[in-house]
Amino acid sequence: MTQPHQALQVSAVADDALGEHDAVGLVRALHAGAVSVPEVVEAAIARVEAVDPSLNALAFRAFDRARLEALDPRDGYFSGVPTVVKDNVAVAGMPTQDGTDAWAPRPERTDGDFARMYLATGLIPLGKSRLSEYGFSAAAEHPRLGAVRSPWSTEHVAGASSAGSAALVASGALPLAPANDGGGSIRIPASVNGLVGLKPTRDRLAQDKLMRDMPIRIVADGVVTRSVRDTATFVREAELVYRNLALPPIGDITRPGRKRLRIGFNTSGVGVSASPEVAALTLETVALLERLGHTVEEVEAPVPEGFREDFLLYWALLAMVLVRTGRRTHGRSWDRSRLDNLTLGLARHASRNLHRVPGVIRRLRRAPRLAASFHETYDVTLTPALATETPRVGHLDPTQDYDTIIERLMDWVAFTPLQNVTGDPAISLPLAQTAAGLPQGMMFGAGAGREATLLELAYELEQARPFARLGSSAASG
Repeated sequence: MTQPHQALQVSAVADDALGEHDAVGLVRALHAGAVSVPEVVEAAIARVEAVDPSLNALAFRAFDRARLEALDPRDGYFSGVPTVVKDNVAVAGMPTQDGTDAWAPRPERTDGDFARMYLATGLIPLGKSRLSEYGFSAAAEHPRLGAVRSPWSTEHVAGASSAGSAALVASGALPLAPANDGGGSIRIPASVNGLVGLKPTRDRLAQDKLMRDMPIRIVADGVVTRSVRDTATFVREAELVYRNLALPPIGDITRPGRKRLRIGFNTSGVGVSASPEVAALTLETVALLERLGHTVEEVEAPVPEGFREDFLLYWALLAMVLVRTGRRTHGRSWDRSRLDNLTLGLARHASRNLHRVPGVIRRLRRAPRLAASFHETYDVTLTPALATETPRVGHLDPTQDYDTIIERLMDWVAFTPLQNVTGDPAISLPLAQTAAGLPQGMMFGAGAGREATLLELAYELEQARPFARLGSSAASG
């Protein structure tokens, strides 16, 4: 296996039980008896072992557990389909390390609420996937373990915080994997790795207690996949396990919608505009939408005044709470000195600006009303998922000084945080590639509870411009 520092594309696709199937195709192959669950799990283990030396995506291995479960998989639509779980989600018998070295990990006693729902669909976890420390950075570059790298180019980061999940799915090692998104961490790695990444409406899916206890619940859980049908099928099955009666059901979305949509687009971001190349790629998506009969207009983004600074301070507040409660949460093994410069810098920023926090929370809580008003006119928004091409490994290295890291981070992640505050759904689709051949996701947003609209549009766009894959060109099965 080529060493990680040598740039290459990494594809796990092979002539084995997984083949070129997406998750739905694999389920059909299992039901048809073309492959068995033990064969599928063994193939996934072999693929992960083959690509992980290059991608650095796995945080914890549970291969033997997966082999045992394959002999008697739990029921559910995805029964027997291999996956991983992001390493900030509690899974019984596995440690939860949150991407940091700040404490000694211990196996969890029980599944958290998200894992309980996720695994109830029948998925078999092979272990835990890596993330940036606490999920704060959009690149998972661990000071000790190194960076999680994109299978499209191992010179580039795999995005974050759900980097490990996305790298494994994009490489073809796994058909789908979970991600959670507090500032773009479903949509960012989906964009970077050429995947479908849907951030659902706030409270759509079950969440662990830590996520539910935030003053503004900015985090949403979901999956990254290689096909629209995999994402649509997952949210359908998740709703059968956990149903929020306050939201309209998504239902079984299997094809494009017939309604022509009114779409507002912009490339101005939150404080930082898209690069010329990314703006041009967005305009190509606008042209595609217009050819499909949708009405597309350039609009001002429905972003509250001061949003960039307010979101940063709220994000920093979360870091401050985690740092200050670390010893109480993790006991004597807690070592603050092992935290990276981004986490510590965010905590300092919040500590120095605590007097501003009540006003920040008050203003951020107004954002859903502004978004709801916007969506009275426009069915969908279109922006690029990220402002520039994917950075190279080292650009967001968390051992750099905080001011450098945060400026670079905010300049790249200029579009995704809005829906975390409004709670609205948004999806990144792999509709574009840069001149360097790297995926560049296009992001579509809708009003609260309108995931069905986004999925119907995603099906239409996938048919009109099939998504590029490493080692394959289209969904199988």
